[in-house]
Formats: sequence, C-alpha cells, structure tokens
Amino acid sequence: MATILTILGKHPQFGHQCFVAPNATIVGDVVMGDDCSVWFNAVIRGDVHYIKMGNKVNVQDGAVIHCTYQKNPTVIGNNVSIGHNALVHGCTLHDNVLIGMGAIVMDRCVVHSHSIIAAGAVLLEGTIVEAGTIYAGVPAKKVKDISQELIHGEIERISNNYIKYASWYTNSNAQ
Repeated sequence: MATILTILGKHPQFGHQCFVAPNATIVGDVVMGDDCSVWFNAVIRGDVHYIKMGNKVNVQDGAVIHCTYQKNPTVIGNNVSIGHNALVHGCTLHDNVLIGMGAIVMDRCVVHSHSIIAAGAVLLEGTIVEAGTIYAGVPAKKVKDISQELIHGEIERISNNYIKYASWYTNSNAQ
C-alpha cells in the first residue's frame, strides 16, 4: 500500500481516476488533477511547501517532486510526463511538457508549454525554458525548436500511454 501521509494538518488530495503505485510516497500539501499516475518508488513531498499538479500528469518510477521550504512551491500543468528517476524541485512546469529520464529541474525554473527536457539534462536554478523547445546537456541549454510532430508524437503519446498503463492496474478486465 502506498505511503500517503498528512503533515502539519495538510493531506494529499487526488482527482478522479488517479493511480498510485503500492510503494509510492505522497505526503503533505499535494493536490492532483484527474487521470494522474504516480509510479513505483516515486516520491512527492509537499511537506515544506505546496505541490499542485494538473490533469494527466504521470510521475514515473523513482522520480522525486519536492519544494523549497517557504520559498518555492512546485506547480505542474496538464499533460506532463516526469520521466524515470527525474528530480523536479521548487519549479513550474506548464502544460504539455516532457521531463526526460534522470533530468533535474531546480528551484525557480520555469518550463513553458510544449517543451522537452532531455534525459539527463540539468536545468540550473532559475532557468527559463522557452515554449516549444528542447533543452539538453549539463547545464541544459536550448538545442532546437520542437516540431508539431514531436509535440503530438512524444509529449501527447507518452501522457496518453500512462493513462492506459494505469488502467492495467485499476481495471481487473484490462488485457
């Protein structure tokens, strides 16, 4: 069973049809929209500030979402995928964003809509990612503008796939 804890009188709130893996941890002031999924060994800690997530957000295996004490909350828009072992900390992710596996998004970063942060990239504190771009590297820099095909082919595909994967765990009739 997942670890879901109330901290200082604040408890996680879940939208409709959310899936939380049995060994995920969600604590404190966390609000999720509809059709979200939190996968195995993921940690979402709203203990030192709030975390707000839109609809169709998937937090993949081993990812960590946290904030900075009394300074930087974490705000995540709709249709966002946070890859395996990524770290998202005290930042803002707008709609239709893909955070690649093992990427790090640090305090006060803003990732605008229709953007991809490549696997292993490190967005240094305060980085602003332009809408419709791909950032990669350490430290992460803009590598190119994103095509409409990539927005639909990757960002939307991954987000929709995670709704399907969650249904395998919540619907006993899923094949």
